[in-house]
Amino acid sequence: MLKLVIGIISVLGVSVFAMPASAQSETRHTFLMMGKPAGVQVSRVTPEGVREYDYEYNDRGRGPKTKTRISIGPDGIPTEIETVGLNYLKAPVSEKFSFLGGTAKWKNSAEQGEKQLGNKAFYISMDGAPEELALLARALLKSPTKRLPLLPTGEASIERADELTLKDGDKTQRVTLYEIAGLGFTPATIWLDSEGGFFANVSSWSSIVREGWESSVPTLLNTQVKLEAERYGKLVRSLTRKSSKPIVFTGANLFDSETAKIIPNSTVVVEGNRIKAVGKDGRVAIPKNAEIIDAKGKTLMPGLWDMHVHISPGEGLMHIAAGVTTIRDLANDTEQLVALKGKIERGEEIGPRILMTGFMDGRGPYTGPTKVLVDTEDEARAAIETYASLGYTGIKIYSSIKPELVPKIIELAHAKGLRVSGHVPAFMSAEQFVGFGADELQHVNFLFLNFLFDDVKDTRTPARFTAVADRAASIDLNSDRVRAFIKLLREKKIVVDPTVNIFEEMFTNRPGTIGTGFAAIADRVPPQVRRGFLAGGLPVTESTDERYRASSKAMLRMIKMLYDAGVPLVAGTDSIAGFALHRELELYVEAGIPPNEVLKLATIGAARIMKRDVELGSIAPGKLADLILVDGNPAAQISDIRRVSLVVKDGNIFEPVSLYKNIGVRP
Repeated sequence: MLKLVIGIISVLGVSVFAMPASAQSETRHTFLMMGKPAGVQVSRVTPEGVREYDYEYNDRGRGPKTKTRISIGPDGIPTEIETVGLNYLKAPVSEKFSFLGGTAKWKNSAEQGEKQLGNKAFYISMDGAPEELALLARALLKSPTKRLPLLPTGEASIERADELTLKDGDKTQRVTLYEIAGLGFTPATIWLDSEGGFFANVSSWSSIVREGWESSVPTLLNTQVKLEAERYGKLVRSLTRKSSKPIVFTGANLFDSETAKIIPNSTVVVEGNRIKAVGKDGRVAIPKNAEIIDAKGKTLMPGLWDMHVHISPGEGLMHIAAGVTTIRDLANDTEQLVALKGKIERGEEIGPRILMTGFMDGRGPYTGPTKVLVDTEDEARAAIETYASLGYTGIKIYSSIKPELVPKIIELAHAKGLRVSGHVPAFMSAEQFVGFGADELQHVNFLFLNFLFDDVKDTRTPARFTAVADRAASIDLNSDRVRAFIKLLREKKIVVDPTVNIFEEMFTNRPGTIGTGFAAIADRVPPQVRRGFLAGGLPVTESTDERYRASSKAMLRMIKMLYDAGVPLVAGTDSIAGFALHRELELYVEAGIPPNEVLKLATIGAARIMKRDVELGSIAPGKLADLILVDGNPAAQISDIRRVSLVVKDGNIFEPVSLYKNIGVRP
């Protein structure tokens, strides 16, 4: 369920290309996921100059399949776009745009609009060909100001970032990297060839590159990483404040995460990166040269933990701005994750503390996005030894792992002191997974699939979403079987990581409306990000609409039953950095868990499960100084957690308003 905010993927910089009208009649690009071919884009130009694109990729049974036709004016701006097919979640796509006589018109599953234009603007499709980012790049380069207004809203600008000469055997290709601002939280990148045609768009997760040049992806990615390091290094210097004096919070409503209670009129002294003293106002010695922060009327609490993250460069800033000072990464490119963790620890990039979990999957048509493929005991042993040597804290098993290999993986991991969690592999029930010795279950849908196992055995496919959406509400949660399963989880001390926010998105979001989960931030984020929130979730019919909504509510009832039974819960998101954790916590309260207890499980509870509670998770003398100051009282009103006004992480001071400003987010 990686990187599930996928509805805005075409807008935020997934691989795209441009091809001049004079180019060859057909061009092919290979779509790669974690270095493995997963799809293709075929581009053609008709004799009339109309561009046609066939685009598809397979991401564990998900992925778009679209056909797009684009007519372009002499200024490089599209005058007509038409796209049909299926989107990432397999919902039907029918999108049209036209610009005629000064009038722009557009219609898709989420939007319909019309605007009179004095000057032309560039329309960004919601479900169109990835080509459009490259077309935008070419149009921006033609603009005298290197800027263009966007439709339906926003503005984009472009800058040249770097240039390379690539060699592959006797082939040579000169390519230029451009960065386009105005589409997302950070600039979108694209590589064009010497004639302005699309060459590649790369990341550690997925890339698309001209066929025959797949081997160039690491070189292109390394260039981008170096440029990102320079950008993020500047942000560190401008947005991080290191006080040379002790920091003292006075008058605070201190959230004691151990007792889940608010202690009013509290003083906390921080020296360096440690908490020096904690006590009532007037009873704590305040150093003479201290920097005093008046926290009256505000809640001072430990930094939040997000226990289900797949972090990318630049997202660390979003976590810190939201008050998330520690994350657990549950699947990532190994080299990138280790490097990013090192940069944050050395102060070269803003970000939270990172606990790393090693990801593995088996080979097959639904293999997850990983280079670590495990089909034998020897492969499992080698992978576990590598992860342990790199300082990983656990192993995450994925859906295509052979069921018969699971017990051995768990045995090998435990021998190295690593926790084992994961998706329940296909053709195995959650009860069996737990019985083999797993420590944790990711995603609340797998709890429901335990009771659908007779009918839904292959959970590698999107059936692990659609079957639960269709049938979760019909499962009797008060039945003996469900209660026996919850009792088993409690007795074996199985941790559950629900990530219920993503199921709210999939089950209840509808095209054209902002879902409940995004409503609080929709008007704060960049315009094109906001458009992505309109895309909707799983495709629904008139007969399934209410069932899907009822199943979302059933998930909340299950979470409350787990809590009441004493099953340990951790708050994880698997979604948009920072913001999604706030929604996850709100949903736990909506389920019926008291807000103070929700804060406890998202602080000391997570620290204790990860055996980091000696130094993290609560505000106490001697512990590391990871603190957040909140305008309001989230222990009584959980949504106040969205109002983080100051963050101290490892003794460094950050102001969320300034952090958000640098990624285009309003306070």
